Amino acid sequence: MPDRRSAPPTGWTVLIPLKPPATGKSRLAVPDRDRPPLAQAIALDTLAAACACPRVEEVIVISSDPSWDLPRGARLVLEPRTTTIDAAIALGLATVSEHAPRAVLLGDLSGLDPADLSEALDAAGGLDRGLVRDVEGTGTTLLTSRSGVRLTTAFGTDSALHHQHLGHADLPIRTASTLRRDVDTVDHLSWRIGPRTTMFVRAAGLPLLQVTAGR
Repeated sequence: MPDRRSAPPTGWTVLIPLKPPATGKSRLAVPDRDRPPLAQAIALDTLAAACACPRVEEVIVISSDPSWDLPRGARLVLEPRTTTIDAAIALGLATVSEHAPRAVLLGDLSGLDPADLSEALDAAGGLDRGLVRDVEGTGTTLLTSRSGVRLTTAFGTDSALHHQHLGHADLPIRTASTLRRDVDTVDHLSWRIGPRTTMFVRAAGLPLLQVTAGR
């Protein structure tokens, strides 16, 4: 009998918690007027990449802002008010069957390549719970849970360590993967970024060393 746990699953549900653009990406050292549209551009690039991933069946956005212009393949779970990342994810998970593989993706991966997400989800197929760290190694950009396995999150400072304690194993993802490149500071915009983020950065004339369009 074949080992089903070792086969890459299809039909992943990906949950992405998003703050309203007005309150998102507070660490980006840009003028206040630029922060909301920049945060929105980063999130929309991330959503587009997730929806373009062939391993993903549905993308669920959890936010207290009903005005998100979601791409095809995504749906919104509306929070009554802005809460913590973990609370938002729990709200989204309540709408998803545990009989499907589930993943939590952070919404600030502007330069995400859908192929990199596919690679991670394929690797996650053989694990009960998987984890992808950010490039610094302390944060978490992706969590995965195999069908039938409960998914619990612990985002915040040193989240990778906390997720390890919850049973998430590191997925074999290369250091250069775009899945590790979350945008937290202006310096991070010198990495590969998506088309919406690139357009905004250039139009705003932000002082960057380099801007490289993601797709």
